[in-house]
Amino acid sequence: MLEHFQTHRQILFDLTANYLEPLNSAFQRLAYLSSTREPSCGRYVHDRLVAVYGEEPVEQVLDHCHEEVFERLLEMPLNSQGDDLRMYLNSMPGSFEENVRNCGETAKSWIPLQAPSYLKELYISNLNALVELLCDRKTTARSDM
Repeated sequence: MLEHFQTHRQILFDLTANYLEPLNSAFQRLAYLSSTREPSCGRYVHDRLVAVYGEEPVEQVLDHCHEEVFERLLEMPLNSQGDDLRMYLNSMPGSFEENVRNCGETAKSWIPLQAPSYLKELYISNLNALVELLCDRKTTARSDM
């Protein structure tokens, strides 16, 4: 039991220090963790961590971290979520407008599978509002010119 706990703690440290901390926003972290989930089966895979710690403990830690980052994002005030989303979209290749348009559907796939339905609904509602606000601000900024 203690060995299991220590392994999970070390995986969490490695994941956080080497993969999550360098990312600048909660949306980046959420997208990253979501990208470790296999779409066909829902299992989390991280080749570098699996090589060191094994498949099952890495999957458990990734699953837990994905849920934790998702919930912490939702705990942020909506305006902070908007700033975070804007920072994430600005860091992506391509135009900001194109990233905003694509964000709505893409970001829905970042929801952890085991998240409660009320959190999923809150996330989608917030995301839709933020995307609409970002689209409106770009339109307003252009018309002011």
